Amino acid sequence: MTENTQPEIKSPCIGVCAVDESSGLCQGCYRTIDEIKAWWGMGQTEQKNLLVALEERQLQQVNFGD
Repeated sequence: MTENTQPEIKSPCIGVCAVDESSGLCQGCYRTIDEIKAWWGMGQTEQKNLLVALEERQLQQVNFGD
């Protein structure tokens, strides 16, 4: 399959749209404003790479009561 015929990758947006001033990341999806704006113009490979990066960011941002 070519990139254009693959199923659409779902946006990581969960509807909690608030940017943390200190980190510059959305508190819901962990994207920057620029990444949010660029999402629909990205190719699927870029979107997949961003999703991996978002998982890593989320793990770094989560506070487990330390």
